[in-house]
Amino acid sequence: MVLDPDVGRIEVIVPDHMQHIAIGRRGQNVRLASQLTGWDIDIMSETEDSERRSREFTQNTRLFSEALNVEEVIAQLLATEGYASIEDIAASDVEELGEIQGFDEEIAEALKERAEAWLDEQRDALNAAADELGVADDLRGFERIDLQTAVELARNVGVKSLEDLADLAADELVEALPDVDVSADEAGDIILAARIALGWIEPEPEVVESDEEGVEPAEVEQQA
Repeated sequence: MVLDPDVGRIEVIVPDHMQHIAIGRRGQNVRLASQLTGWDIDIMSETEDSERRSREFTQNTRLFSEALNVEEVIAQLLATEGYASIEDIAASDVEELGEIQGFDEEIAEALKERAEAWLDEQRDALNAAADELGVADDLRGFERIDLQTAVELARNVGVKSLEDLADLAADELVEALPDVDVSADEAGDIILAARIALGWIEPEPEVVESDEEGVEPAEVEQQA
């Protein structure tokens, strides 16, 4: 099992012949488990997981080779070591990159510099696209989405401000981002955050737990 607490998702890998049992008839087993835990649960067979890992390895190898302008063998080594994005490489220490078999400090420094330069180019291009599309500053600065997502929303469905985003329904947001892995629940959370940021609704009050059994928080304060 692989847990992603940030989005409340669990990925479960099972033997091929057990997948239908884990899912249950019409998905009842995984649906019940999801309701009981409050987490989204994805069940994959070992074959599906192996095929996915192979696709990711090929995609990452191609990305590293093109973005960093390196030979395929270097790109493969990066993918084998678990680097999944250019951001991962840019954020790594030179010492960490230099520990990869076949790399030295000079190669590590060059890879990190090229990764940072590539990211700068991407940010400049995204900012230029956002300017051209008229994306508002409040949407660009909204912490629940990145600049690339903001540009895609403006380009795909004309969402150019935080108010436009807050006006969407969850299923509309999911459909507006076909290339982004976002669930209906995640989309709903993003829209809710946008509405709170605009002051359309009040955030839910935080629940204060009492250390004394059977005593309400207000009573604790009075006793104190």
